[in-house]
Amino acid sequence: MEEILKTNEPLEEQLAQGRKMETLGILASGIAHDFKNILTIIIGFAELALDDHTNLPKVKRHLGEVLEASYRAKDLAQQILSFSRSGDKEKRPVKVNPMVKEVLKLIRASLPPTIEIHQDISDTVYEIYADPTQLHQVLMNLCTNAGHAMKEKGGVLEVTLSDLNRDLAAISEENPAPSPYLRLTVSDTGHGMTPEVIQHIFDPFFTTKIDGEGTGLGLSIVQGIVKNLDGEITVESQPGKGSYFHVFLPLLENTAAPKEKTTAAVPHGNERILLVDDEAALVNMGRKMLEKLGYVVTPCTAGLEALQAFCHDPASFDLVITDLTMRDMDGKQLIRELSRKKPGVPIILCTGYTQDIYREDFSGLDLDAFILKPYNKAEIARVVRRVLDQ
Repeated sequence: MEEILKTNEPLEEQLAQGRKMETLGILASGIAHDFKNILTIIIGFAELALDDHTNLPKVKRHLGEVLEASYRAKDLAQQILSFSRSGDKEKRPVKVNPMVKEVLKLIRASLPPTIEIHQDISDTVYEIYADPTQLHQVLMNLCTNAGHAMKEKGGVLEVTLSDLNRDLAAISEENPAPSPYLRLTVSDTGHGMTPEVIQHIFDPFFTTKIDGEGTGLGLSIVQGIVKNLDGEITVESQPGKGSYFHVFLPLLENTAAPKEKTTAAVPHGNERILLVDDEAALVNMGRKMLEKLGYVVTPCTAGLEALQAFCHDPASFDLVITDLTMRDMDGKQLIRELSRKKPGVPIILCTGYTQDIYREDFSGLDLDAFILKPYNKAEIARVVRRVLDQ
């Protein structure tokens, strides 16, 4: 079976995706709990803002809490999409530090409060050459297993990130890893493993979990991914003393200390924009954002309505922003019709279906940019200005 996993690519993909769905199922109740907490915060502070509408300082504080909770919800949704999506296995430079932090946020939702999460991540920005979806899966599987080992008594899940130029003691004669290498360690203070269990821990379908709690494919898939990245994975464990999983991955040469972020001004304009979305509240919000940025906005809540408004006077619009999925006419159809009426009109597609953006074929469409929901004023301002200035 191990040989099949290595050579039969379609089967390997199916098993890996199945393991991801299994892990996501384990996370589901915790994720739902976290979303309910976030929604409770949003609803509660929105109501408080309405109650205190005459007290401007209080309203601002309440709305600040609403905005912060909304960003938490956005991050959580993106993490779920990133983890559940079948990767195209395209390797590219990936910054490991932010991905580790994202995974720890996501895993926190599924762990009981008796399990603490610690992180020791160097300030150095570590970059490796990998498929980000597969790297995300390695992190999720290791953290999920660590949490499972402590589910009865609680404990500490710790993730450390360092490079071997500073940590040469991590390399042993049995597991040589020439510099420069990244060392990722996921440890727990759970029940630990015997030498006999450790000997088979990476074998396909080997598991110490009871029926219904796991297939035994997780660590086998993790090892396959790590080896495919020219890395190594090792384990240290003793019964009653927890476990340490060390992942060694080759670093890209341009790994360096992080640059300080600079806050750019939000760009404004005065052009005329046709805004289309079948959600009236989204159209209203988008219109107000764009008008505050100086633009003149014509809002429409249906594709046919937008097409009629555009055809009435195509010259009166400098830009179109349209949703992808609408009831009467989808975004693709609308884009084709608008391009026939006014070839070259700048068009931005706005959607919440992240998977469609990665997988759908938009060739042949006169499309200038994408905006992914949910967005904020700064994001839409930058995309609109960039497209108009091209």
